[in-house]
Amino acid sequence: MKLDVIKLDSGTAGSIELADDIFGLEPRGDILQRVVRWQRAKAQAGTHSVLGKSDVSYSTKKIYRQKGTGGARHGSKKAPIFRHGGVYKGPTPRSHAFDLPKKVRALGLRHALSAKATAGELVIIEDLNLADAKTSAVAKAVKENGWKRVLVIDGAEVNEGFARAARNIEGVDILPSMGANVYDILKRDTLVITRAGVEALEARLK
Repeated sequence: MKLDVIKLDSGTAGSIELADDIFGLEPRGDILQRVVRWQRAKAQAGTHSVLGKSDVSYSTKKIYRQKGTGGARHGSKKAPIFRHGGVYKGPTPRSHAFDLPKKVRALGLRHALSAKATAGELVIIEDLNLADAKTSAVAKAVKENGWKRVLVIDGAEVNEGFARAARNIEGVDILPSMGANVYDILKRDTLVITRAGVEALEARLK
């Protein structure tokens, strides 16, 4: 597929041929859901914890005699049925991460890129070079292009001047090509990729 290339100041910079097997697929929701779920599970802290019967602080003395009380037999105030007792089989710290084949992860990224291209939310720009690398210049470029919640993907390394100027602008996020991922792509309204970023992504996903 072919797309027009623009400059940061909204000028034109020719066109680019995008690989159909990366940007021209029919997006599959099931693949995207699998990869997003894998990403979010991996990012989950897993620090949830409760006190079990052996963790709560109480005397270990038998609370009353075994027989003759007319009530149920108990040996510990730490039992889950008592107030302030331990929790039975409660959550403990653990990792929520699970394995997902590399081929599925790569396929998910292809479908995420294709989804943006299909929806008309993919923009290709020449580069991120700014004559005056200031926040006001980036904010002006973002406003003129009509970008609100945008993810910008550069080549192997992000343009340092642009990244520094854009870091205080709400709704603008920047990643190098190796940091491109399904969740961040789908979360934003617009995906902006530089020429170098397109080349790096195609090389990564071939």
